[in-house]
Order: sequence, then structure tokens, then C-alpha cells
Amino acid sequence: MSRILLFTGKGGVGKTTAAAATAVRAAGSGLKTLVVSTDTAHSLADAFGVTAGGEPEEVSPGLYLHQVDTQRALERQWGELRDYARGLFAELGLDEVTAEEITVLPGAEEILALLQLREHARTGAWDVIVVDCAPTAETLRLLALPEALDWHVSRLLPVGRRLLRVLSPLVRGIAQVGVPEDHVVGAGERLHRGLLETRELLTGPGAGVRLVLTPEAVVLAEARRTLTSLSLYGYRVDGVIANRVFPAEGADPWRRRWVEAQAGHLAEIEESFAPLPLYTVPYLEAEPVGPDALARVAEAMYGETDPFAPPATEAPLRITPDGELLLALPLAAKSEVGLARKGDELIVDAGSHRRILALPAALARRAVREAVLQEGVLRVRFETGGPDD
Repeated sequence: MSRILLFTGKGGVGKTTAAAATAVRAAGSGLKTLVVSTDTAHSLADAFGVTAGGEPEEVSPGLYLHQVDTQRALERQWGELRDYARGLFAELGLDEVTAEEITVLPGAEEILALLQLREHARTGAWDVIVVDCAPTAETLRLLALPEALDWHVSRLLPVGRRLLRVLSPLVRGIAQVGVPEDHVVGAGERLHRGLLETRELLTGPGAGVRLVLTPEAVVLAEARRTLTSLSLYGYRVDGVIANRVFPAEGADPWRRRWVEAQAGHLAEIEESFAPLPLYTVPYLEAEPVGPDALARVAEAMYGETDPFAPPATEAPLRITPDGELLLALPLAAKSEVGLARKGDELIVDAGSHRRILALPAALARRAVREAVLQEGVLRVRFETGGPDD
């Protein structure tokens, strides 16, 4: 099984450099490594000083870079749905160019990069896959998408199929437009399954998220919220990287003030994210471009540690043998957490983020007895028997 590492952080903190340096370290350790990007900025190739193509290309011994060819992947993963939508808009009177542009799915590039990641992992060809993600807000929306889509599709698709069979002649006769055939709906189902499989891969035991930040108050505040949100959605954070740390040695008065301010923030970072490992990267004299420069960044970042060891942290969502549901919500305040029950689902709010959990059959029949947030873990206990009224 591939070790999968996702890197995210507030825009401008150096997450792409951290991801690229980690990939260089992996390849230098003898691990066959693939580095990909879900960030539409596509600055990953720039970090290596190369021009990326549509297929994985070796940028240094044992290290391959893949910048997803969105157009080709879109046709492969989304083609039948897109063709139907394009034809429908044409029937409604839009010209071909306008219909083509409208059918570009918002966020398609990031979604397709996730699906491509799943394909790479399924080959078993890679020891390590490093993913340079978009800034945190976009990453959270992307990682929440598969489960949110599943909630809607599981409820709407069976009904939709039946309605399409009944209404298809009526729609054709009255509206004079085509309705999706079974193969089009089937393409949507395949896309849905692919995203669910990707989510299972990224929440599995071999995957982890590395949060990249700089020792600044605003950046730290966002990273704390991101840790809570990632845990809410079931993604395991296995490390924190503090980038652009001013060295204390030989600091002039201006730099000394930065050193003192950063020291306070670093202490807060260590306290906030413990027991997660904290890796630090000094403020460099020049931008690291190319494998050699990135290797030096990795050496400063990881030292003698093994950044590819299996994650030591437990999965964010667990159910104990006695039926207690445990959901890690590190750094969340009690006032930010809400819990509701609807049928066989548990609705959990943490700040501005929400997750709808489908309870397993053994718990779906039981009422919630109590819920408490203790030491960053939401503990939900259920009655010993009887249906939830």
C-alpha cells in the first residue's frame, strides 16, 4: 500500500515547497515516489524547475511528477455527462462555444486530480505519493465533497431513475429536449463511486495530512481551525511544518524582534498541536528551486526522523466495542460544537463546518443517551437498546 501525504496550508506559507522537498526526500531514501498537485496554480513544476506534461515524468532518480491533463481526464471521467449537458444546451438554443464553456464543471480540475490520485494508488506502483493541495479553504471543500455528494446521491438517484423512466416521454413531448439515458446516469454513478473510493483511500491507515504554516498569529489561527475541520471530516493530520523560521544566531535588532515574536508563536504551535510532530524550516537565503535545493530543505525539515513511517495518531472517527462513538475534534471549543439526530444519521457541527454521519445498523436503532466533548474528543453514548423515537 502506498504511503500518501497531503500538504495544505494558508496561501503563501510554502506548502508547495514542503511537498516538493518531502517528495525529494522520499526518492532519495530509495522509495519510488510520485508527486501530484490538486492546486490549480500548478506551481509544483516550478518548484522543480521543469515543465510538466500530461503523464508522470521523472524529474530526478525515482521521483516522478504528474500535472493532471484536465481536458483529457475530463473526457475520460466526465465525458458522457458532459456530452449530454452540451447537447441539452444546444437544444435550448445556445451556440456550440457557449454550451462548451457552460459545461465545464466548477472545481473540475481539483476533482479530477483526486480521481487521478486514486488511479495511481490502485496501480501499486508507488511507495509514496505526495499531494500538493490547494490552500486550506479550497482543500476542505474538496475533501468534504465525496461524503456530501454521497448523502445526496444515495437519496436522490434511485428516485431520479424511476422519475426519468416515467417522465421521459412527457419531457420529450412538451419541453422538446432530451432526457439523460441510462448510460449517462451510469456515468454519474461511476463518478460518485470513484469519489467515495478516493475518500476511503485518503482516510485510510496509509494516508495523512501535513499542515504547513508560518509562525504568525493569523496563520496559526487558521491552522488550528483546519485541524479541527479535517478531523471532523475523518482525515488524519500526522504532522505540522513551521516554515520560514528566523535563526536566532547573529540576528540584528530588526531580525531579533522577529525571532522573539516567532519564538512565542512556535511555543503556541507546539502546545496547540501536541502530540503531533512539529518540523521547522529556517528562513532561507534564496528560493529553493530544483531537486538539490529541495533536498537541503528536506534535511533541515526532517533531520534524522522518518517522515514516511506509518502515522502514530488514531483515526479521527472510531466506534468502541461497547458502542461509544468517538470523533476527534482537536482544539474545538464546546460552544462551537453542535449535535443533532435525524433518523439513522448523526449531524455534527464544528464551527462553520458540518458533517452528516450515517450510523451503523447497531447504533441506528438506539437513542443517543449523552454526548460530551472531552480533551478534544466528542464522545457520543447510546442507550443500551430500543429504537430512537
